[in-house]
Amino acid sequence: RCKLQASGGGLVQAGDSPRLSCAASGRTFSRDVMGWFRQAPLKNREFVAGISWSGHRTRYADSVKGRFTISIDNAKNTVYLQMNGLKPEDTAVYYCAARYDAVLETLSVYGMDYWGEGTLVTVSS
Repeated sequence: RCKLQASGGGLVQAGDSPRLSCAASGRTFSRDVMGWFRQAPLKNREFVAGISWSGHRTRYADSVKGRFTISIDNAKNTVYLQMNGLKPEDTAVYYCAARYDAVLETLSVYGMDYWGEGTLVTVSS
């Protein structure tokens, strides 16, 4: 059974640079596209960043481009989200998700095959 376990959230200050991790297990992910999504209070879940399992291709939401970096360690089956220059508006529950044989350019909250439980990031000003 596929499992995605996200970690690394917590209470941080504006400008901090925490890193989220997502450990994937339960099956082979070599043809998956992995994504980070977030859901702020009273808002819909939104795409943040995506990466091919090879790590060669990435995509970012405009709101985080230049501040966040998604990466992957294939040996550890772990996807990371390095978040730099956090702002209070980045406060949200962050989820990792996987979709088999997806198109990175159209990755969205709809159609993901597996979701992790989420980790809360609270950014204080």
